[in-house]
Amino acid sequence: MKKSILFVDDERSVLQGLQRSLRGQRKEWEMVFVDGGTEALKMVNEKNFDAIVTDMRMPGINGAELLGVLAADRPELVRIILSGHSDEELIMQSAGTAHQFLTKPCDVDTLKETLNRAFALKRFLGNGQLHFLVTGMTSLPSIPKTYQEIMTKLRSPETSLYEIGEIIGKDPAMTAKILQLVNSAFFGLGRHISDSKEAATLLGLDVLKALVLSVGIFSQFDQQRVKDTIFSIESLLDHSLVVARLAQRIAQAEGADKAVADDCFLAGILHDIGILILEQNFSEDYVKVRALAKDQDMALCLAEQEVYGTTHGAVGAYLLGLWALPNSVVEAVAFHHQPGLSSGNCFCPLSAVHVADVLIHQTGLSGGIFPKEAKEVDREFLARVGGLDRLNTWERLQPEENEA
Repeated sequence: MKKSILFVDDERSVLQGLQRSLRGQRKEWEMVFVDGGTEALKMVNEKNFDAIVTDMRMPGINGAELLGVLAADRPELVRIILSGHSDEELIMQSAGTAHQFLTKPCDVDTLKETLNRAFALKRFLGNGQLHFLVTGMTSLPSIPKTYQEIMTKLRSPETSLYEIGEIIGKDPAMTAKILQLVNSAFFGLGRHISDSKEAATLLGLDVLKALVLSVGIFSQFDQQRVKDTIFSIESLLDHSLVVARLAQRIAQAEGADKAVADDCFLAGILHDIGILILEQNFSEDYVKVRALAKDQDMALCLAEQEVYGTTHGAVGAYLLGLWALPNSVVEAVAFHHQPGLSSGNCFCPLSAVHVADVLIHQTGLSGGIFPKEAKEVDREFLARVGGLDRLNTWERLQPEENEA
């Protein structure tokens, strides 16, 4: 069945250019082009779309307002922003409502790749067993309050890193944990940091947001509720941080821009969040998962599939998708053990997180909570995304044992 996509831009020339350049997609996509937010809302009420690609700066209803309405009324829609460099304020306003940001001018191949990857992810997360499992959960984490405050504050373009540090400082437990992490060998800052405002300045906004989100999520889980004696919440966080840092280094080595490198860090720190959710809700079943993995000499994710009918990658991605995190991050979490299931053809956070996770498992820096996991990278996937010949370089980026 064809995918139905709505394109929105107030400039006729842009819409005409998109129509011409996407003509070759007509066998796969049914495309509708409208010249404003008001017209877009009318079309969405008349027709079911799979995705919307919208400009930001438009008269009347702008892109941020349009996506805000659609996120509430049509949450299943893939929502993509096609923005100019001057739209930073509006992009901040749309944080949490857009799945992906693309910059004008955007070449057709990038747009097609982004949409196809989004559709592949949506199919994967549409698994009926996954929905059944999630609806039976009594303990799902909520978006951390401090993270929500930061995202709200960032809607103002005048917000400073100092102010973000002040928001974190209002949460003593959050502050203590972040300062503990910042002062560890993991970040290697070379001096003691004693204040959240100083941490904000040194780490930068996106790394700090990732820490706030992950610490806020991990803190909602109770180790005492876990029946699995091998599992440790603290060890999983340590493992996630090491994977995040290596994924970020891999992205930097590939010359990825800061936004992509930061998404690699965020995806790395959240890649195993599904294990937390499964352990908290179905801990006795996870004991069965470990026993099956040991007895059958199989990876945990394959044992999860046998016991639960889904994997921790899918569970984690499902939750992050509900929170409208960037699709590239959700994709990396969903497929980090099975990257070949994605439809990507270029370097992305999934590439970095998959390789980083495998390399960290190979070195044994995984906290002792993974008796057996994927020990080899998916070479076919790496060849497809152009990363196979870079593997030796990435291996040399691994942290020393005293950094982990």
